[in-house]
Amino acid sequence: MTRGSETYDGRTTGTAAGTAGVAGVAGTAEAAGLSEVAVTSRGLPPWLDPVADVARSVRPEQLSRFLPPESGAGRQSAVLILFGEGEKGPELLLMERAGSLRSHAGQLSFPGGALDPADGDPETTGPLRAALREAEEETGLDPSGVQVFGVLPRLYIPVSNFVVTPVLGWWREPSPVGVVDSAETASVFTIPVADLTDPANRVTSVHPRGHSGPAFLAGPALVWGFTAGVIDKILHYAGWERPWDRSRQVPLDWHA
Repeated sequence: MTRGSETYDGRTTGTAAGTAGVAGVAGTAEAAGLSEVAVTSRGLPPWLDPVADVARSVRPEQLSRFLPPESGAGRQSAVLILFGEGEKGPELLLMERAGSLRSHAGQLSFPGGALDPADGDPETTGPLRAALREAEEETGLDPSGVQVFGVLPRLYIPVSNFVVTPVLGWWREPSPVGVVDSAETASVFTIPVADLTDPANRVTSVHPRGHSGPAFLAGPALVWGFTAGVIDKILHYAGWERPWDRSRQVPLDWHA
């Protein structure tokens, strides 16, 4: 199934919206090393069609109860949710944040970070450029091999005051990845989607303060918090989720 190019309007829901105004998405992207950044689902592998559909239809409140403040407060940021194809089939690119960072230290996460002025307008292409730029800085990937095919609604991380735009990417031309700066990144790895959907790897993480949320066992470590929440919703709305035991709880410091 092929689809056309789409525009992204961060001031609405952050979903794709037809072909009108493509110029609002395409543009120069020196910060990411690309001639232009556009949202298009043309040429995606068929297995990614359900995820592209999620980007078109999902509402912010379906993804999280934490939504950006109506006042406009919060630091604009973006993450790259990058899907590729590995030896075990579809996979996601994740990284372990350095333990010395001020925000979300030591957590497993998507590549990403705050928007820089050079990324451009946060209401249009800024989040796209920021997601690709940060992924290049943190993992060394070549952004020219990434096809941005969708954008999810903006979400909010209260503990760090980040307003996050999740950018969906297809790793059309894979490139080597690894730790670029150990002050930012402890490790870079891919995880098969099959492992994420495996009920044996699904748990509920319990924060020391009592609140809980979906989590994933990723080898010896735990994916929890914002990253796990977004993965959980993508799996659910894409129809990939398998029944799992939500009563199975683990602490945040869980290790295999």
